[in-house]
Amino acid sequence: MAKRTPPKVTADTPIGRDVDIKRETRRDKQCHRVTDVYVDRLIGASRKPGRPALSEDGPSPSIAFRVPATLRERAKTIAEREGKSVSQLAREALEARVAAS
Repeated sequence: MAKRTPPKVTADTPIGRDVDIKRETRRDKQCHRVTDVYVDRLIGASRKPGRPALSEDGPSPSIAFRVPATLRERAKTIAEREGKSVSQLAREALEARVAAS
């Protein structure tokens, strides 16, 4: 069976008729039946905020920078050994450098 490419959805994509899930049976890709409870759970999950802020006074700004591949791999190895993410390791290194200035 050929792999199907899903259609591109934009703001101009026409929306089909509504489905009455009380009268019609619909299932998701995992064959779970779509019910009112299912829909409410999806809506609730979509309203959850993203990652928690690192500071108490609003969203956390991000810093992006490029590094050589060897440095990235070394950082990944250290982070895994310490049970941290590379972002957390980089944040700690930057905090230590700024504190030392």
